Parts: sequence; structure tokens; C-alpha cells
Amino acid sequence: MDNNSPVSAAEQSPTSAAQTQNDAESPCRANSEVSGTSDAKIDPDALRQKIIQVLHTVYDPEIPVDIWELGLVYQLSVTEEGDVYVQMTLTSPMCPVAGSLPPEVEAKVRGVEGVRNVRVELTWEPPWNMAMMSEAARLKLGFM
Repeated sequence: MDNNSPVSAAEQSPTSAAQTQNDAESPCRANSEVSGTSDAKIDPDALRQKIIQVLHTVYDPEIPVDIWELGLVYQLSVTEEGDVYVQMTLTSPMCPVAGSLPPEVEAKVRGVEGVRNVRVELTWEPPWNMAMMSEAARLKLGFM
């Protein structure tokens, strides 16, 4: 290779055409295969979209809407190195899942390919209110 980047075993094999096509469709996957380099970069926007998909699988057990659509995630930052910061809240400071929901978010985000480090911060400012829900959440809950 002329760019002096390490080549994975999959890239060296003659049967890697399908893998190369998959890697082109998933820049995080291609870069996560490069190991031992401190300058491996990923596409933070693509990784952010994967994380959002995962956040759609996390629910407050008392509400049949995921935390993303509820508007419980205030900030989601992703770096080119795969470091992720999630600032989130809960529907109430007295929420019974206050001790379990943030660790669930951390575990699910950590499981996304391309994520290196995860930090989840729980905040109460601004206080969550129903106006923070997406239109889809309001429809599902019968508020529209």
C-alpha cells in the first residue's frame, strides 16, 4: 500500500473482495480492524448513527418509548478515536431506574463496533418535560 497504513489479514487475502465492499459501506468496521495504531480514525458521524440505533433499543420500563425518542439523551458526542460521551436525564429524579438505566446505556454503547471509551453522565438540568419527546413518541403515547 502506498499510504503506509497497516494491512489487515482480511485485506491481504485474495477472497476479501466482499469484505472490502462491506468495509466501504461501514467505515467504522474498516478502521476497527486496524489494531496497534494510535492514529486510527473513524467516521464519527457514521458511528454516531450506529449509537443512535442502539439507543432506540433502551427503554424506560414504565414508558413504551425508547430513551432517544423520549428526549432523555441531551448530548451525544463521538470523536474520531471512538470516544463517546452521552449526557442524559431521566423523566424524574425519583425515577426507579436511576441506578440501572445509565449503566445499561453505557453497556449497549460500549458494544457498538468502533467505540473505544464511553462516558455516560446523568444530569437533571434542564429538567425533562414532555415537550422534549419526538413527534413519534407523542403519537405513540397518544399526546397528538
